[in-house]
Amino acid sequence: MDLSLDVVRDVKIYQRLGGYRFSCDALLLTDFVGDKYPRRIADLGAGSGIVGIILAKRFNDSHVKLIELQEKLAALCVKNTDINELSHRVTVANIDVRDASRHIQANTFDLVVSNPPFRKLGTGKLNPFEEKAIARHEISLTLPELVQAAFYLLRGKGRFCFIHHPSRLIETIETLTRHRFSVAVVQFVHPNVNSEAVMTLIEAVKEGNSQLLIQPPLLLDG
Repeated sequence: MDLSLDVVRDVKIYQRLGGYRFSCDALLLTDFVGDKYPRRIADLGAGSGIVGIILAKRFNDSHVKLIELQEKLAALCVKNTDINELSHRVTVANIDVRDASRHIQANTFDLVVSNPPFRKLGTGKLNPFEEKAIARHEISLTLPELVQAAFYLLRGKGRFCFIHHPSRLIETIETLTRHRFSVAVVQFVHPNVNSEAVMTLIEAVKEGNSQLLIQPPLLLDG
């Protein structure tokens, strides 16, 4: 077996030793979602399922759809759903996020979350391992495609919470606005008080009209 079994909070997660493994990004995203209760949650590009499973544990009457393109990662989602005894509320779709409209009904989710690939092709170093490369670079999913899928899945006024790179913030806001999202909350993540932001947490509302709230910076060492 090339798997490790890790425990995060009250969640057990199998991960491949040589494959894509979740980072603190996933945990930051689950905390950023807050406590507003969603009945139906979709996790786009779910990886091993960590984000969706944590949210399923927190919102213990919710139903979660884990959407993952890569077959081996989707299989891990199923395995992790089973080991956490959530198969009655968490389902896995081994599909391309870009094809969501062919498999899933529109306007059915209260919350969509995603820890998507941050980097455009041609920027940064492309990981030689395909599983990791797809998770980090926009090989199979671009930012506009992600936003379009989130819009399709969400009901009116539904929330889209995700994490992205601060260097792409202007592009991200423009893309969200173009797809009829209102950017409601932004929070920058810094290693420490003297460091530049390394991640941006964003909450957008489908067809919303909220004013933008910039939350206090989140310090990883604090």
